[in-house]
Amino acid sequence: MNYIGHIKLVNGKVPSDSLLLDEAEIAASRRVELLVQTHDDPVMKLYLWDKAAFEFYEKFKASGGTARVILVTTLNPKRFGGVLSLSAMASSQVFLDSDVQETLFYLSWLNSNLDVASRVNAEVVTKPEPATLGELFSYMNQASAKVGWFECTATIDGVVHCSGWYYIGCGVCHTKATKGPTTLMCKKCGKSEIIGVAQYLTKLSVYDRNDQAVFVVLGDAGEELTGKKAAVLVERYYQANDSVGGDHIVSVPQAMIDTIGQTRKFIVKVSNHNLTAKTQTLTVTKVLPLEAPKPEGNLRENVGEEADTEREDHADESVKRGADGIESEGVKRAKCG
Repeated sequence: MNYIGHIKLVNGKVPSDSLLLDEAEIAASRRVELLVQTHDDPVMKLYLWDKAAFEFYEKFKASGGTARVILVTTLNPKRFGGVLSLSAMASSQVFLDSDVQETLFYLSWLNSNLDVASRVNAEVVTKPEPATLGELFSYMNQASAKVGWFECTATIDGVVHCSGWYYIGCGVCHTKATKGPTTLMCKKCGKSEIIGVAQYLTKLSVYDRNDQAVFVVLGDAGEELTGKKAAVLVERYYQANDSVGGDHIVSVPQAMIDTIGQTRKFIVKVSNHNLTAKTQTLTVTKVLPLEAPKPEGNLRENVGEEADTEREDHADESVKRGADGIESEGVKRAKCG
């Protein structure tokens, strides 16, 4: 079968003119994962393998990350993790935007029906499968496991403070910048002079009812967790400590420390590094908002008193957890190395 539609996600990322695909990652995994929607039909997962993956990579790169319509021929319906998906075959061909008449017609429809095209939020359609920490560790050890995203509920036990909590990245693609003789450079963009922007790269010790883990919170996920941009926190630190040099280690901000004790829902990625047993540290790509507590019982009786007591207890616990600087007591502490 053939399939045509508009692209919602490419390897978990929303298409944009600043989206640069990682050629090395595609070469290692030999695949590209797309979320594609035909008109206002349900969103489908589309897996491109080997030749089809590289054909897509080259064409998407040539479009500057702006390609929106895709047609793939000779697809095989399969199930991955219980979800019906479409998988490319050796004979599959990939066409984008104005490559052929079919994609050109669809692109014309898309430009005339942007309200329909944007009806499904690209951040929601991924619908990561819920999993406990133990289930994630078990999944990573399965021979059939693939790169994927999962929703995991865990409590933050501490910040692993033996490593920095942020990095300086390219202002365009967010790849870690490299130092040149006099400027910052970006290997991914191929630019010898860029503007560096602080991005979250924070290791958290977390736990659920049965297991412990280390999460690495990256980029926007850090802002979703703390409510603060990393660049703003770094700038404030240097403004308050104007005598320190540029290579000074910026201490973990209070906004991050204040998250200790919170139980949050994280979207974590099981990467190729996890599947090859190189690391069990999981990357957080999104932190879901805190849910408002649901009222219980008679709302008119004792609610205010109970709520105040609960807030005081929570505040006492937060102070206790933050008393020794970064890590909390009562749970095995995260170690360096």
